[in-house]
Amino acid sequence: MVKRPRGRPAGSKNKPKPPIIVTHDSPNSLRAHAVEISSGNDICEALSDFSRKKQRGLCILSANGCVTNVTLRQPASSGAIVTLHGRFEILSLLGSILPPPAPLGITGLTIYLAGHQGQVVGGGVVGGLIASGPVVIMAASFMNAVFDRLPLDDDESASMQNQQYYQNGRSRPLDDIHGLPQNLLTNGNSGSDVYSWGAAQRAMSKP
Repeated sequence: MVKRPRGRPAGSKNKPKPPIIVTHDSPNSLRAHAVEISSGNDICEALSDFSRKKQRGLCILSANGCVTNVTLRQPASSGAIVTLHGRFEILSLLGSILPPPAPLGITGLTIYLAGHQGQVVGGGVVGGLIASGPVVIMAASFMNAVFDRLPLDDDESASMQNQQYYQNGRSRPLDDIHGLPQNLLTNGNSGSDVYSWGAAQRAMSKP
């Protein structure tokens, strides 16, 4: 008997794998945007129009530039609304903007500003936010959002664990179980309100 040598034959190598090509974005993926708003335009209105026309929600991450004549709501002053006259530099701009339909209380912007004497003011934006010079905003957009109510009760926690079990590929797909498209189940929680603004799927599913 001839003993067979161990290992690979001389000159053999791994076969090259074909490249992975993504032909379209997932509805649950985030997309980065650098948005420039020209002087004299309302920042809130421009972002709302952008969100509505693109049918994507926006998560505002940062902003650079100046604004003028800002109206703010300051919770520390019992919800008082103050109007600041003059030109202010944006230190921070955060918030989210969702196209309709969207739950109340989620859409809104919070801004912190520096005045010409170094004073820092901030609060929730009420009304217009007029750009004084070009304003550049970094934002992330998305097509789906899930509205959760916390804390979860025991039944919802167990349901969430079961769906995570299914998502790991140990049982049949979620869309066969719940009758919902896979892209609407963004966090695996059937006890959530799912809001989708896609052109093909304009749905609002509630438990």
